Amino acid sequence: MNLNQVTLPATDIDESVEFYQRLGLELIVRSPHYARFKCPEGDSTFSVHLADKPQSPSSAVVYFETRLLDQTVSQLQRDGIAFLQEPRDEAWLWREARLIDPSGNTICIYWAGANRLNPPWRIRMPEQPGK
Repeated sequence: MNLNQVTLPATDIDESVEFYQRLGLELIVRSPHYARFKCPEGDSTFSVHLADKPQSPSSAVVYFETRLLDQTVSQLQRDGIAFLQEPRDEAWLWREARLIDPSGNTICIYWAGANRLNPPWRIRMPEQPGK
């Protein structure tokens, strides 16, 4: 399996489209109640669907990874995007910045490098005989 997309609720589709385009996502599907974006790297997609009311505080967090975290955050801040958390190194060996989208969803922009899939505490499967 491969993760195709994550869909978040949006109270205003136009505002959400503008927000996620400012983050650098490419709009590929648009209707009055739904929008889908292609991430700038890889082939993952991300979407928003119209919701009647804000779902906040949401406990879900959507993570967008970029090697150029600090530069990306600086550029987004110059473009008027406000962050709750500036880029910082976390105990789990990721560097993260956090913000809230127009509908109250938490977004994390981060860089983890090799630690994304292979942190020092990764579970290792025992070797099987003959392999």
